[in-house]
Amino acid sequence: MEGAYARPVENPSVRHSMPRTAAFFDLDKTVIAKSSTLTFSKSFYRGGLINRRAALRTAYAQFLFLAGGADHDQMERLRAYLSSLCRGWDVAQVREIVAETLHDLIDPIIYDEAVSLIQEHHAAGRDVVIVSTSGAEVVEPIGELLGADRVVATRMAVGEDGRFTGEIDYYAYGPTKAEAVRELAATEGYDLTRSFAYSDSATDVPMLEAVGRPFAVNPDRALRREAAAREWPVLSFSRPVPLTRPLPALPSRPVLTLVAAVGAAMVGASLVRYAARRRRSHPA
Repeated sequence: MEGAYARPVENPSVRHSMPRTAAFFDLDKTVIAKSSTLTFSKSFYRGGLINRRAALRTAYAQFLFLAGGADHDQMERLRAYLSSLCRGWDVAQVREIVAETLHDLIDPIIYDEAVSLIQEHHAAGRDVVIVSTSGAEVVEPIGELLGADRVVATRMAVGEDGRFTGEIDYYAYGPTKAEAVRELAATEGYDLTRSFAYSDSATDVPMLEAVGRPFAVNPDRALRREAAAREWPVLSFSRPVPLTRPLPALPSRPVLTLVAAVGAAMVGASLVRYAARRRRSHPA
């Protein structure tokens, strides 16, 4: 599983005894307000990877994505276009451009509500997994920025020369996302009946069905109808918040309880010392 397409990132949460649970997040328009891949088009243009015409076309694609989301046919056209566009790109250069512009481009479009949810899930001892159709070269750094424990993302084939071939090794889309969730549950020991999933798109219904606690976030029309029919909760995220550093993976609830107990003991000891000093300074 991990070798194929699921990668751990740099902020692993505290592990717990069985059974474990997880929160699975779609990325684009669920955690961030735009398409992660299309957001970097201007940076790729400045880096010489695409020409002006391609930059304008991707900007238009971003506009359509924001205006109405993307159904299956639109996603297929976008996949074919981006696969063709990145053929011959140097993978190291792509990663370098993403690293250099990550904070400037992604920080301002992360939803505050998503950040709070990620922190709450970590505080409850759940792993946070980003499951995105966007490419791994973009999604993995964003996952690290968000403090995610694992990332599932589309993987482009890379030739011996270190350049994209234009082929796709693994496409994290639709039913494939649900398969990845189930495989992760099997390898990591997640109890999916008690796990969470969040997405904005009807194309992610299979992933939402895979868990016991699905949520529609800023849903497109089709997902809104599906959520209403299945009585899934609907969340509205609308407040992007800039981040200045990666989110920490929070300690588990038992650890938080221990910290609180220690803190209370320290405060109590301080009050006892203060009272003793008062008695010495002001004898009865």
